[in-house]
Amino acid sequence: MTKLAKYLKPYGLLILTCIALLFVQAISDLNLPNFMSNIINVGIQQSGISHAAPEAISQEGYDLLTTFMTEDQKSTVESAYERLTPDSAPEAAHSDYPGLADKPIYHLKDSARDSWASLDAIFGEADWTFINFLQDYAAANGAGQTQAPDSTSANLDTLDLDKIYAITPMLKSLPAQTFDAAREKAQATPASMRDQTGALMVKAFYQELGMDTGHIQTMYILKIGAAMLGLSLLTVAASVSVGFLASRIAAGTAMTLRRDIFKKVESFSSPEFNRFSTASLITRSTNDITQIQTILIMGLRMICYAPIMGVGGIIMALRQSSSMGWVIALAVIVLIGMICLIFSMVMPKFKIIQKLIDRMNLVLRENLNGMSVIRAFGNQDFETKRFEDENTRVTKNNLFVNRALVFMMPMMMLIMNGISLLIIWVGAHQIADSAMQVGDMMAFMQYAMQIIMSFLMISMIFIMVPRASVSAERIAEVLAVDPVIKDPKSPVAFPGTKPGQLVFDHVSFSYEGADEDVLHDISFTANPGETTAFIGSTGSGKSTLINLIPRFYDVTRGAIRLDGTDIRRVSLKALRDKIGYIPQKGVLFSGTIASNLRYGKDDAPDALLKLSADIAQASEFIEAGEDGYNRSIAQGGANVSGGQKQRLSIARALVKQPDLYIFDDSFSALDFKTDTALRAALKDYTRDATVLIVAQRINTIMNAEQIVVLDHGRIVGIGTHEELLRTCETYQEIASSQLSKEELENV
Repeated sequence: MTKLAKYLKPYGLLILTCIALLFVQAISDLNLPNFMSNIINVGIQQSGISHAAPEAISQEGYDLLTTFMTEDQKSTVESAYERLTPDSAPEAAHSDYPGLADKPIYHLKDSARDSWASLDAIFGEADWTFINFLQDYAAANGAGQTQAPDSTSANLDTLDLDKIYAITPMLKSLPAQTFDAAREKAQATPASMRDQTGALMVKAFYQELGMDTGHIQTMYILKIGAAMLGLSLLTVAASVSVGFLASRIAAGTAMTLRRDIFKKVESFSSPEFNRFSTASLITRSTNDITQIQTILIMGLRMICYAPIMGVGGIIMALRQSSSMGWVIALAVIVLIGMICLIFSMVMPKFKIIQKLIDRMNLVLRENLNGMSVIRAFGNQDFETKRFEDENTRVTKNNLFVNRALVFMMPMMMLIMNGISLLIIWVGAHQIADSAMQVGDMMAFMQYAMQIIMSFLMISMIFIMVPRASVSAERIAEVLAVDPVIKDPKSPVAFPGTKPGQLVFDHVSFSYEGADEDVLHDISFTANPGETTAFIGSTGSGKSTLINLIPRFYDVTRGAIRLDGTDIRRVSLKALRDKIGYIPQKGVLFSGTIASNLRYGKDDAPDALLKLSADIAQASEFIEAGEDGYNRSIAQGGANVSGGQKQRLSIARALVKQPDLYIFDDSFSALDFKTDTALRAALKDYTRDATVLIVAQRINTIMNAEQIVVLDHGRIVGIGTHEELLRTCETYQEIASSQLSKEELENV
């Protein structure tokens, strides 16, 4: 994967933007359980009162609670509150606190966050000191004593403040150390429970002042609900933005990869094509790049998001309740174990799946290209079985992987449900022991689910990355190929002094890895205005020799010079611009006849197309159709015959008007009459160019100015038809097999 990292550099800013948005999304998601906890703990259980310290409290309530405070705590509280009387209080205070009309109150002067934090701790501790003292007093003196009325129990929902205020003078008269034991118990009580009890006490004080506690609860729930809605919308916006940017990055990277692979393959010479099959190159350009595109889309959304959610979820869960951290640890251990197990099972399959797809595509391509041969030999059943075998291998491999992945989801659900039950079981006991609030347990459960889901996403990444990594390696393998045949570092230009002259100077050639040469010490000169023909038995090296001229291969020894310049010293484009190449197998491209004829010269006028088609003996069938030169050509020229395809290939080379024409057995599909007419017309059209013809038929080349006879990669004769019949035994054998005795005697 790292080998393709450079393709992400242009999208660096977008990637950073995605990461920033993922942080926003993760932080929003991680805060939602906290808000849900606040709605349960504060909005429902505490009636929307979020602080243990009251915003306003009656003088009787103030005197009661300060009785259970230390001297330092009393000093802090006295500096934080101001005393308001019915006469001195502003009008707004009378509106907010209706009870102020009858008695003085104490009002909080500063509601800053730091003030609340310190006061909540003081009042929470005082409330529990008060409750613990009364509970201890009731236990010591009997629950039914009048000194400990039932209204002083921990059930604060039915707290009767008037009865409590009645015993305040007695409480204030007690020595300060009387409350030390109760204060120690209060300090041992969890802060969350002290705050919750303090809020219930505050509710009683607010009701005493005539405040609408129902309105306070409603407004609190609406405020938290609005915050949750805002966070949810922010999460949606971040998620959509990340999806959009990830798609742009992935699509752009895939487009660049496809472009570079195509350019690289275009630069391949024949040795490189021998390393990669056509089916494999197609798979690498399509399926493998799709794998990279998919991992980029999913990875940008998961690789960053999942760890943030996993680590953040663990931190937030432990903040809610560190005593249940072992539940999270258990879930993480089980998840990691399951992921490792599945990963070890599917990883080997990912390493072979792309090769299996290559093989299946190869068989499919061979069947499509060779359908007529398959039908002619009646081998449909054999080819069907061959494809079925490859298809079955791919299917079995995919089924194994998919079954493993399908197994993972129910296991994840089992773990999620099991962890939920465990959290409820443990949390219920802690709630009963006043060590946790219901909202905290619910938030802890949600964080546990977020942690499990983040590990699920991580497991999906672990499964997708190996397959994408294999695809990346296959793509990088193509991009890393250094073509054997390439432009020289400092190319020279053709001088133009001998346009079209071709010289083979002691040329030898061997294929890569071969033990011996295919061509041995080949030397000849082909001059402009002349036709040089090559003939020989099958395997004699004719096509190999021809392929050296456009540098489909490079010579092993010796040199080939065109216009007096070694063809290895000029650029490939400059070399091939001077050549009109007609391959043995005519190749046409999807489009029209006109677009195919203009393939080598896109600005060729219609008159030149017509002239070239006339010479190639193609005008008759072109003009016979309604569309003429605009007739559609199917992929590979499937809608024209072999002879028509060959004539169009010849016409395409004629339109280019090069200095050198190469006909690699390009007349094999033509009948004798068409062959004769084409060569007669071609002679006049190419009078200033060098013409090379590879042929199997003597009739095609017997009028050439120079005929080169090849046998086992060696030149065994050079001359005219008449000279070779007298001097070359190999040529005589070929001629006698094709010409009658009378034709040979008339030479």
